[in-house]
Amino acid sequence: MPQTPTTAPAAQHPWLIQGGMGVGVSGWRLASAVAREGQLGVVSGTALDVVLARVLQTGDPGSHARRALAAFPLPELAQGALDLYFREDGLAEGVPMRTTPRLRATGGSQAEILTVLGNFVEVWLAKEGHEGVIGINYLEKIQLATAPAMFGAVLAGVDYVLVGAGVPGQIPALASRLARYERCVSKIRVEGDEEPLEHLFDPRALLAGHLPGPLRRPHVLAIVSLPVLAAYLARDEITRPDGFVIETSQAGGHSAPPRGPMKLDGAGEPVYGPRDNPDLAKMAALGLPFWLAGGQASPEAVAGALAEGAAGVQIGSAFALCEESGMARHLREELLDRAHTGTLSVRNDPEASPTAFPFKVADLPGTVSEPEVAGDRRRVCDLGFLRTPVRGPRGLVYRCAAEPVAAYVRKGGEASDTKGRHCLCNGLLATIGLAQRRPHGRVEPPLVTIGKDLSFLPRLAPDAEPYTAADVVHWLADGADRPATATATATG
Repeated sequence: MPQTPTTAPAAQHPWLIQGGMGVGVSGWRLASAVAREGQLGVVSGTALDVVLARVLQTGDPGSHARRALAAFPLPELAQGALDLYFREDGLAEGVPMRTTPRLRATGGSQAEILTVLGNFVEVWLAKEGHEGVIGINYLEKIQLATAPAMFGAVLAGVDYVLVGAGVPGQIPALASRLARYERCVSKIRVEGDEEPLEHLFDPRALLAGHLPGPLRRPHVLAIVSLPVLAAYLARDEITRPDGFVIETSQAGGHSAPPRGPMKLDGAGEPVYGPRDNPDLAKMAALGLPFWLAGGQASPEAVAGALAEGAAGVQIGSAFALCEESGMARHLREELLDRAHTGTLSVRNDPEASPTAFPFKVADLPGTVSEPEVAGDRRRVCDLGFLRTPVRGPRGLVYRCAAEPVAAYVRKGGEASDTKGRHCLCNGLLATIGLAQRRPHGRVEPPLVTIGKDLSFLPRLAPDAEPYTAADVVHWLADGADRPATATATATG
């Protein structure tokens, strides 16, 4: 039976982690570019089943997805996805994308298979053609997808798994069991139940016993906001990760709410105070490597993080705006233009996300940041990654505060909880050019997230010229103790 690898020494970890952003913004092209520079390239692990299905329906330009599927260890499963979704000439204009099956707490083999395939494809492509290290980023909130998603990534040889947006206490043990093809039981929180629901995922059954050989256990990094959660996870070997990313409220996407009662400023954004600043001495005392995230995009910040005992930094927004980013080009160019002219507004919206975590929303024309665009969108929940299992009078139901209000209330929710909520699932897929087409010519509008601190742009691209992922790495390397190309890789 394959043995679980030991954690690599801290000195072997890359000093730079490229953030795992949005749905497909940090796609395989971006992660590969960063890994080729000797640092940790990270793909977003959110909604990769839908990403794969929609890429295939658009004709799979470049044949990349099909090339990765050809490497999947059980060809019948890969062929099944091709039969269902691949359209050689793409879809005619206005034709809706074919829907994908949803994961459920009671199981669902077709949804799990597509989840495994989507994660395998993304990681396989990110690792293709180089010896660098690749990670994948998951949201702990999306619990039903975690086991099959991570198994697909492990099958493809992922080196790191990063998990945030919750308490990722189950992830270290899950990573070990998946690398040994063992049956995994995840504890799924069900609103209204005192005890969590046990959800079984069996890798051997999914592969029908066709195991490709020993797998490597990836390093697990927990994304947290404060040392108190890090200390809680580190105290038990079952929940202890291999390191931490300390993410502050400056980072893009979701951020932890402020400690204590929620207070809003005059612009309606959460107010953070001294209690929300991480104590790095306490982090260092845990004895595990950690990286700082949020407002770290400068050589001086890198040098400062290393001087404070950090293993390095995690950078998101600088990579989200580079040429290899998965963000649709017209949105990225609009972001850059507005940032360079000082007209870009990014709001830390306490209502936008149905998770109830504050969420950064960039104010861009034609996106759901505009009230008229959000108001014209018909509320629909046809993807459901952020649904919460709820125990109701008629059994188990799934509820999301961004779904139609009547449906949410019918499932026992309060109508007030739906106020201001946006469908992140559809909006983020639209941001990478994979929007669902609706009746009467409507198309799902994008929702764009980015960090609030874009002060790096005048230095990284002083003449507002396009820049690459390699440019970001080389610029930041001036603040590191060692050249970017000299970092040893940790392959487990």
